[in-house]
Amino acid sequence: MIGVEDWAEIRRLHRAEGLSINEIVRRRGLARNTVRAALRSERPPLYERMSKGSIVDAVDGELRALLAEHPRMPATVLAERIGWTRGMTVLKQRVRELRPLFVPPDPVQRTAYRPGELAQWDLWFPDVDIPIGFDKTLRLPVVTGVAGYSRWITGRMVPSREAHDILAGKLECLLDFGGVPRRAVWDGEGALVSRHGRVSKPTLAFDAFRGVLGMGVVICKPGDPEAKGLVERANGYLETSFLPGRRFRGVADFNAQLRAWLTTANGRHHRVLGCRPADRIAEDRAAMMSFPPVLPDPSWRFSARVPRDHYVRVATCDYSVHPRAIGRRVEVQVTPDTVVVRLDGELVAHHERSLVKHRTVTDPDHEAARQVMVSLAAAISRNDPDDVEQRDLSVYDRALGVA
Repeated sequence: MIGVEDWAEIRRLHRAEGLSINEIVRRRGLARNTVRAALRSERPPLYERMSKGSIVDAVDGELRALLAEHPRMPATVLAERIGWTRGMTVLKQRVRELRPLFVPPDPVQRTAYRPGELAQWDLWFPDVDIPIGFDKTLRLPVVTGVAGYSRWITGRMVPSREAHDILAGKLECLLDFGGVPRRAVWDGEGALVSRHGRVSKPTLAFDAFRGVLGMGVVICKPGDPEAKGLVERANGYLETSFLPGRRFRGVADFNAQLRAWLTTANGRHHRVLGCRPADRIAEDRAAMMSFPPVLPDPSWRFSARVPRDHYVRVATCDYSVHPRAIGRRVEVQVTPDTVVVRLDGELVAHHERSLVKHRTVTDPDHEAARQVMVSLAAAISRNDPDDVEQRDLSVYDRALGVA
């Protein structure tokens, strides 16, 4: 059998130089039939070794029978069922070849998105320590979103994975989009999605949020990251292109740097689109739903009765309240940045939210008001004519002869 080089030269001599078969035989020293075969063949010669077969061929029928009955049976269990005692590598390779014949394929469609149709959302966990005060640091999640049609990326770091923080971050991202996509694609994030067996549905907090906006939701199946591949790739992009070499002074500084970088990133050429996300966002935004007159309020709200020490607890931290609210029930509102307390609609506390656990946060005005109220109570007590004399207890000891 001749090689590709001889085959190419024979064809060149005959087609380009017009040599006869006899002359080619004389020059190349090849057999006449070999030269004729090379001129007849339109493809280069390919050496193919005859297959010797595999040791798995003997059990191929048994494997097929078992897979026909149980298509997802693991290779280790198949080996046990057929009494396999040889190497597992060749058996697993044969099982990988046979299994698609019995398991229906689960292809992923490459979707062409319409303007304003949907956005994909996820939580990205950057590998960076964020200072939160008192020499403490935390690794915090970032709500990331990608508009399907324009591939416009947005993101906000939030203080926790609680629903109120995630939804507050998502609302900021939607404001970056400039409109509301008709559907939101989420995975099974525990704060937003509740699962009961195979049934997944939004939590009450998520339903209340999207209901105000009129937005639909698509919940991905477990273990199906391709269903939201746009935002997964965006997270990888942030990991490799935004994060390296940066230092952050806090959550606000992280969000400021991310916002500035995304302005540049959304202006870069996108290979799949063939243009920049910034070139498409106007069309995408025009097809999105407009915001309602009143935006949803994702903040965490609860009511509590103010004890005598005039502090309310939020998570693990205590926040002071004006002492005039002692004994009264107040409404507490928690946002990603603040803790606000109101008494019958009147503001009685406004604090910056502490991300450091187990802190006591005191407003100096509240402490001053407490001291004034204590002084007034003491003065009233001294001037009360109905006060009863308090006798020294030693008098009773002497009267009983125990002193």
